[in-house]
Amino acid sequence: MFELSDKGRGVRKMFDTIAPRYDLLNRLLSFGIDRRWRRFAVSQLHIPVDGRVLDIATGTCDVALEIAANTDASVRIVGEDFTQGMLVHGQKKLNQSNLGKRIMLVNAPCEAIPHPNCSFDAITIAFGIRNVVEREQGLREMLRVLKPGGRAVILEFSNPRSRMFRRLYYFYFRHLLPTIGGLFSQRSAYQYLPDSVLEFPSQENFSAMMTSAGFVDSTFIDLTFGIATVYIGDKA
Repeated sequence: MFELSDKGRGVRKMFDTIAPRYDLLNRLLSFGIDRRWRRFAVSQLHIPVDGRVLDIATGTCDVALEIAANTDASVRIVGEDFTQGMLVHGQKKLNQSNLGKRIMLVNAPCEAIPHPNCSFDAITIAFGIRNVVEREQGLREMLRVLKPGGRAVILEFSNPRSRMFRRLYYFYFRHLLPTIGGLFSQRSAYQYLPDSVLEFPSQENFSAMMTSAGFVDSTFIDLTFGIATVYIGDKA
């Protein structure tokens, strides 16, 4: 049985704390661009009729609902998150949506996905892989539960390549974002965000990590000057 590390438990506690204001702050701090990024990530999936999709780090179910809105009514989605507080708010959102009945929520970490081998046609994870402490294990688990020919699409913050834009971005990320976040929620959580992004591997290195975990045809697409990146990997 997988046990979270001290760091993992700390991250889970932090997200439990900020869950009530999570959606508001996402829209505010990203100027609403996060919605466009999620739509683009979902557009990279190829989900058959009667397909099954796993959305890891589902949070308040934004991606799960986007998948439901853009797939056949026969497609079923499992939203998984290791933070109970996020799932509580996600379920409220599902209850208010006519798409919510197609989505089932599960409380579990990425490193120990509670589903059999070859269960899903596609997997998504948006802004969650950097919070997975054992990333290599998480990627191997994702590959394990994918069906042959299935696809994983990972959306994550990254570091802009342009030196000039990177300076402006870092000023906002390191100074303004924690201040604004602290007005509405826990400041330390929005200090953690830039810290976790800055320590995340480069686009090339993370794509290589996916290949090392067993994904084939791994590639990535930078969005909005490299603020965010979509990583794509298939199962042979």
